[in-house]
Amino acid sequence: MATIRPAAALAALLLALPLSVAAAPPAGAAPAGASAAAPAAVRAELPRPTGPYAVGQDVLELVDRNRPDPWVPASGPRRLMVSVYYPAETGTGSPAAYMTPGAARMLLDAKLPGTTIPADALTATRTWAASGARPAPGRYPLVLLSPGFTLPRTSLTGLAEDLSSHGYVVALIDHTYENTGTTFPDGTTLPCVMCGRLRSPEDWAGLDRSRARDVSFVIDRLTARPHPAWRHSRMIDPARIGTAGHSAGGAAAVPALLADGRIRAGADLDGTMDVPVPATGLGGRPFLMIGHPLPDGAEDPSWNESWPRLDGWKRWLTVAGTNHASFTDFPVLLDALGLPDDGRILASGRALQLTRAYVTAFFDLHLKGVAQPLLDGPIPQNPEVGFHP
Repeated sequence: MATIRPAAALAALLLALPLSVAAAPPAGAAPAGASAAAPAAVRAELPRPTGPYAVGQDVLELVDRNRPDPWVPASGPRRLMVSVYYPAETGTGSPAAYMTPGAARMLLDAKLPGTTIPADALTATRTWAASGARPAPGRYPLVLLSPGFTLPRTSLTGLAEDLSSHGYVVALIDHTYENTGTTFPDGTTLPCVMCGRLRSPEDWAGLDRSRARDVSFVIDRLTARPHPAWRHSRMIDPARIGTAGHSAGGAAAVPALLADGRIRAGADLDGTMDVPVPATGLGGRPFLMIGHPLPDGAEDPSWNESWPRLDGWKRWLTVAGTNHASFTDFPVLLDALGLPDDGRILASGRALQLTRAYVTAFFDLHLKGVAQPLLDGPIPQNPEVGFHP
């Protein structure tokens, strides 16, 4: 595929087209007519999780006092907001919000300048997690999720909820100053300082390595003993940790695996590998690549370069009818708002269904040791999913 660049320009309401940096139009660009108001009674709803567990959610602020913020050093130590999803007891807790009003407003204003769509068109999105729910008994693998550049962590909520319903603790990370808005407990919503500033391959590689450090820090805090940052940390099995992400978040899986031996498996959802897999491989650890088809059968050079270097279990899947946004929640939101999502053919719910099925199967195989025929090759039930030779 051609370069899957998480560009700063927008192809639809909320997400960048996969354009190269050189071809990207100015940040904040939006399609004609996209500023229409949302229907008055609209309420988006994420697909119901498919696993046997109810889903709980806690939201944490984590502060790395050993590391100044890489983008705004004057702000002090690196601060992150993390949503932790976990298997929970049914009927406990209260409905979890999709995102804060401040983050929703900044997301809409950044992607659709002048829009009249109200923030509650996003904040009212129906999720399936319960805030403060009682945890289900047991110990579970931990999966770290990283969103695309400029995107809030909530863009991967549907995937996080589904993984948790299948028996995972999931840490969904907001990378501060790298998305349209991160809201902290004091009510402050910090903006995207880095939007529009990444102009070279070295800049993108630096972003991915910084995200890898964020991932390792979150692992540190969630598994720390005797004082972990999360009250239910006993649920986490520290011997079974994986990482995945979309776009730049997926690209960051490579440096995360290279830097942190605790991470046993990684997945990249449609992200150009700014830090390529080295000739020495990833220490035999498994890696999953899922992408959308690009014009004329082109392929991302970074994926072509890295593919033969992957020295463990590996799969490269291409999902027909998708675009760069398809592996996130945003096509579901766009459909609910009645707004176009350019270049997508596959229905939004189907795209998210396939993403969740294959990512869950990958971690079930490599973190739980459960055989997954779904990953052995094409099947008639999923004709959209092609396997790279």
